Amino acid sequence: MNTVNTKSSLTPITPRFDPWDPIDSLRTYGQHVLTSVEMTVTHLCNMRCEHCAVGDMLVMKEAEFLPLDLMMKRLDEVEHLQTISLTGGEPSFREKTVDEVIVPLLQYAKKRGIRTQINSNLTLDISRYEKLLPYLDVMHISFNYLNGDDFHEVGFANTLHPVPKETAYRLYDTMMENSRKLSEAGMFISAESMINYRTHTKLGEIHKLIKEMGCKRHEVHPMYASNFASKLPVLSLGEMRLAIDHLLDSRDPDIWMLFGTLPFYACNDNEEDLRLIRRLSNERNVTVRNDPDGRNRVNVNLFSGDVYVTDFADIAPFGNIQSRGLDDIFTEWQTGHPLNQTVNCHCDAVGCCGPNLLVADMYYKDLNFTIRKANTL
Repeated sequence: MNTVNTKSSLTPITPRFDPWDPIDSLRTYGQHVLTSVEMTVTHLCNMRCEHCAVGDMLVMKEAEFLPLDLMMKRLDEVEHLQTISLTGGEPSFREKTVDEVIVPLLQYAKKRGIRTQINSNLTLDISRYEKLLPYLDVMHISFNYLNGDDFHEVGFANTLHPVPKETAYRLYDTMMENSRKLSEAGMFISAESMINYRTHTKLGEIHKLIKEMGCKRHEVHPMYASNFASKLPVLSLGEMRLAIDHLLDSRDPDIWMLFGTLPFYACNDNEEDLRLIRRLSNERNVTVRNDPDGRNRVNVNLFSGDVYVTDFADIAPFGNIQSRGLDDIFTEWQTGHPLNQTVNCHCDAVGCCGPNLLVADMYYKDLNFTIRKANTL
């Protein structure tokens, strides 16, 4: 197995160091290389959020996993691996998954000195999350609510049968309490809020709740029309800029705020876009992360072995770990797929890796980013 420094000697995750951002590996190696592997460890979930990016894949009965040794073998083969992420569904839905899949993968990562993240809703018994405390770097949760009513309306919009409000209220309270207790126990919790038609005027108030929950970081990402969200209203670029400005006006500057997949670029000619980019770059404890998917990250389905190069774009599996290594699959995507070539650009001067496929299709259709140049900021 490849070995690198143990976690205790690794650089702390701070606004100055975000190991998931592909700009760092691009600068290190001179090209995009695979440094991050995301694994889908469940298709079960106790919620059905209206904006879920994998809603169509959720099931009522789980399939059998591929042998975990195969996944670890494929991780061993990734030459420059720096981070892994575990996602679903709700990864902790089954305690068996926590004990037999999640904890072993986190232990593997800790021994190898690899950063780890889990995407969870934190609504289940806290004992499941406490098992992760010795190993996990980042607990990532989705938080788009002001109260239990918001949680009920958003989190169960796509259930087959009505969910009583009282049930949703209990889960909401459990999530809030779990976040406080786990934060006090030393867990790094990063709460992500989406900029969408529901939240864009409420982000400042949502931010205050995230602070009360003890979260170390507030992530903010636009909602894009994918999967369950494909039929939801989409904000204009002007509405999105206004929402970000209002959030920056009201935020607590002592909390790290990470923006991701923003549709604003230094090569745009819109002065309002450039003004916002300048503001983001000058704000204390604010960072903008480039989208990892297809740049330094792939997703592996632990049930089928299929490998996906993007989370949101409608691209079929690009390979399978039962027959191919992840570095080979990633290299083929980077060097050979025509869709990747349409957005395979970067501007080192402003730390930008360009738009992902979904952003380009939604807001910049037929625009060739590979021939554009950044404006002076």
